[in-house]
Amino acid sequence: MGEGLGVLAAAFSSGLGGTSIGATRYLVSVLDPLAIGSFRFGVGCALLLPLAFAKGAPWPRRQDWLGVTSLGMLFFGVFPILFNASLIFTTASRGALALSTLPLLTMIVAAALGVEPLTRRKTVGVLVAMLGVGVALVSGLAHAPAGAWRGDLLMIAAAFCMSLYNVLSRPFIARSAPITFTAVGMAVGAACLIAISCFRGSFAPVVAFGGAQWLAVAYLGVFGSALTFFLWAFALERTTPTRVAISVTVNPIAASLVGAALLGEPLRWNLGIGLVAVGVGIWIATTSSILAARPSGAPRSALVRSSWRLGRQRERRTGHDGMDSRTTGPLSIGLPDDDDRR
Repeated sequence: MGEGLGVLAAAFSSGLGGTSIGATRYLVSVLDPLAIGSFRFGVGCALLLPLAFAKGAPWPRRQDWLGVTSLGMLFFGVFPILFNASLIFTTASRGALALSTLPLLTMIVAAALGVEPLTRRKTVGVLVAMLGVGVALVSGLAHAPAGAWRGDLLMIAAAFCMSLYNVLSRPFIARSAPITFTAVGMAVGAACLIAISCFRGSFAPVVAFGGAQWLAVAYLGVFGSALTFFLWAFALERTTPTRVAISVTVNPIAASLVGAALLGEPLRWNLGIGLVAVGVGIWIATTSSILAARPSGAPRSALVRSSWRLGRQRERRTGHDGMDSRTTGPLSIGLPDDDDRR
């Protein structure tokens, strides 16, 4: 249940991210990427920090602050600059397709660091979902501005930053809470973006903003930042990095549906086929057969199986903060395996 809830949270987060592309595309013509990121994460941080204090959730430990702040700089500082800058040079369709490389990059990074095994099922699922994105966006890919390849490369670089965040953030989330981890990282990223924006004079165009521009800023801060990235951290706490990352293929589908509903953009047959392919790919990558999921010797009765799993977990524990003493590779981060999560 916990892992399924994580996948659903990631999919909803990616859907919200897809709707945020339209707001970003609207603002990028009047505001530079630094200022957009400053507003997006500044508003998001202003919402999450009070909620984190009110909830009384555990904050990152002192020894984790360097890692948490570094990941915050990467995800809420470098990533939005690359993401927003890419949309200056390329179209939303091409940018969404480039961003859909995220699950593939996450899978490779996780396997390289020994955090998550590279399995045939996950690989097939990721490739099917990416194919679905390509099919859904095929009509928009033919019309590219000159030099669009620069935006594509920037978006792939942004996806790589996000893949590192997906893989490296899980142990820090486990030792604190999704809302506090996200709030601290977002505060660090927002502070840096705001400082640089002030130094560069990036906020100058704001004096000419009308109601539509401020509405786009508010949407990015509330839904495209606070809710989107809290759900992303919530998902990373409950399932593997690749299973979270593959949900990003929902992003361009959601963007297309919102464009049709609010902007009157046409829905073509390829969008329907792409949506089905994305769904199938996510299903393949996030599920496994019952026999593959149950270790050899596991009892079949639900009650006995639950007791058996608890016994296995107790045998593995060291008593240190309730974390599993096993490592999953060269990073000794104490992540539970899939058996423990089911």
